[in-house]
Amino acid sequence: MPNESVPDLSLFFDILRTLERIQAPYMIIGAFAATLYGSTRVTYDIDIVVDLNETHIQGLAAVYPSPRYYADPDQMRDSMQNGIMFNIIDSSRGEKADLVPLTMADHHRQAFQRRVRQIVEAPDLEPFDVWCARSEDVIIGKLVAWQEGRSPKHENDIYEMLVFYYLDVDSALSADFDEPYITAQAKTLGVDVLELWTATQTAARQEADRD
Repeated sequence: MPNESVPDLSLFFDILRTLERIQAPYMIIGAFAATLYGSTRVTYDIDIVVDLNETHIQGLAAVYPSPRYYADPDQMRDSMQNGIMFNIIDSSRGEKADLVPLTMADHHRQAFQRRVRQIVEAPDLEPFDVWCARSEDVIIGKLVAWQEGRSPKHENDIYEMLVFYYLDVDSALSADFDEPYITAQAKTLGVDVLELWTATQTAARQEADRD
């Protein structure tokens, strides 16, 4: 994670540590996960996929009580049942965290089975381990997001992650990186997504070769 211009993610980090303590299954995805794999884009939130049972729901509600926090157990139950995002809000700091039920998207389920441990480092915090989507699944999620909104930020994140991989900055990551897996998934998403993926691969390889 970049050390410059680091946003305040204190609520998100606290929620991650809470999920660890109550042993709730979760996984980081999206832009923050991409920073663990080479993206340099500053992000002000963390996308967290969760698979909560009643014990986990009660645990979260107890850790984040009103009136300071909004962590409605009924909303969590409905969200888990219906596959709808829910919030935990810190009213004293004006911070909001969105949590994504595992049932919200099919590609989350596959990624959840492949999740790995990563280390999060941030200023004024001791490094701690978290559950994170594998780099390939982060890229697939960004391909899905690009398909839905055509935002260039997803394309740029994928490009930076690939350059990081091609430069072999993290040899352990490079050894496990499975490009054919991403290509196979991109094909299922359609011709336009596959074209974006292959074009980004080519551009990232060319950039890495220049260094």
